[in-house]
Amino acid sequence: MAKQPKKQQKKQATGATPAIVALEKAGTAFSVHAYEHDPAAASYGEEAAEALGVDAGRVFKTLVADVDGTLTVAVVPVAGSLDLKALAAAVGGKRAAMADPAAAERTTGYVRGGISPLGQRKRLPTALDASARSHATICVSAGRRGLEVELSPGDLALLTGAVVAPIARGLD
Repeated sequence: MAKQPKKQQKKQATGATPAIVALEKAGTAFSVHAYEHDPAAASYGEEAAEALGVDAGRVFKTLVADVDGTLTVAVVPVAGSLDLKALAAAVGGKRAAMADPAAAERTTGYVRGGISPLGQRKRLPTALDASARSHATICVSAGRRGLEVELSPGDLALLTGAVVAPIARGLD
């Protein structure tokens, strides 16, 4: 077994996910928030908002959709839902449907309920809901169930190459 560099060993020992490593590498300001994940939770995003005591409009879920045959990441508030037509339009596509969960997990390197828009195995086209701009910081998955990162929406858009557009519906 090959010996890992000390820096890599330290990252693994602290439990840093690829999303956290990407944020550290970019020198981006962020905070990590952990909570006890309940496997019986009906909604991972709503569970995170409640556990962290954060308004559901500031906690964003990461969804993977298929837009004209291309897997695409949508980041929307847990307080709303994804408008697939708006997502397709935002990324210059015609049709969108939710991606097969196994394909989403395989492509991003994360498990469902812990998919982060950051540090994915393969960088996918990304859209961030425009409502994110109304908050100084938002929370997104840090790459594991029960772990969130809080950062500015501008930094998230920059790091993911996201287009910012109104892709959510059902927001108050």
